[in-house]
Amino acid sequence: MQATLILEDGTTFEGRSFGAPVSVGGEVVFNTAMTGYVESLTDPSYAGQLMTLTYPLVGNYGVPPFTFQENGLSDFMEGDRIYASALIVSDYSEEYSHWNAAESLDAWMKREGIPGITGIDTRALTKTLRRHGVMMGKIVMEGQRPESVKEEPYGEVNFVERVSCREVIRYNEGAGKRVVLVDCGVKHNILRSLVSRQIEVVRVPWDYDFNDMAFDGLFLANGPGDPDRCGRAVRNIQKFMAAGETRPLMGICMGNQLLAKAAGATIYKLKYGHRSHNQPVRQVGTNRCFITSQNHGFAVNAEGLPADWEPYFINMNDGSNEGIRHTAKPWFSAQFHPEACGGPTDTTFLFDDFISLLNQ
Repeated sequence: MQATLILEDGTTFEGRSFGAPVSVGGEVVFNTAMTGYVESLTDPSYAGQLMTLTYPLVGNYGVPPFTFQENGLSDFMEGDRIYASALIVSDYSEEYSHWNAAESLDAWMKREGIPGITGIDTRALTKTLRRHGVMMGKIVMEGQRPESVKEEPYGEVNFVERVSCREVIRYNEGAGKRVVLVDCGVKHNILRSLVSRQIEVVRVPWDYDFNDMAFDGLFLANGPGDPDRCGRAVRNIQKFMAAGETRPLMGICMGNQLLAKAAGATIYKLKYGHRSHNQPVRQVGTNRCFITSQNHGFAVNAEGLPADWEPYFINMNDGSNEGIRHTAKPWFSAQFHPEACGGPTDTTFLFDDFISLLNQ
């Protein structure tokens, strides 16, 4: 079936559909990773977005089985379903081959009701997004009118509320130190990374007031959308910080932004975000650089941090903030994803640092 991608500035790209033959609207973004389409599609941080992959050949290694561990975490995915609204590629491979493949990308997307478009010039699309910034767009199937496709302005939706868990979930109950994880759209590999370090993890909804709970450390997870729409989560973090706490705190991605807001800093939207497996960051005060996996469209204005906070990492490409830390208390965060999946694992030591603080 023919399909058309229409950007909000009127730019159009003609292609063919794969996956579910449905029309959809959302924020059009691009990801420069060479692999990892399974992990990216199931990452809740892509909720509400039409994901463009700049690597030209997609689908050639298929999709692994959607199996789960006894604790409810998936074996190979980063969420319990596909969260991206659509997938945009240059060349979809109908043939696939991989030792762990259970089905094709097309079959999986059909089953989950997610559309894709192939056969378009993703280089030209990416250049357009880099020049003008990310923008709203629609994938319209043949025979359907563009004006009939529902479209929610991305900045007006609290996507964290949509993807967060609805009730408290416990992992490794009774094992070692207890960490409360605020679920803003947590990737399963963050949970796997914590659980594998033999601690108890208590996963709570994004706006849950955890302050009356008994726990040894606090973890702020990743998630989609604008952090300025998460005021209730920020107030709960501020309540924790105002109580003179010395318990460790770690944040990732959205968690970095919520921690910064709780500390008093502001957030701004990046022109086209960081979505890739090859973002270089430097640890402030050192010459240590790391290649990181990232997926975010907002950043912390580090200049607005109070005197008792400092930047922890900075992006080597554009100088934006990539993490903060308190100068006296065991609180720190990273804008990138130390757990990767997909991507490099250069910074997994941050989980070990957090565990070490728990055990002090």
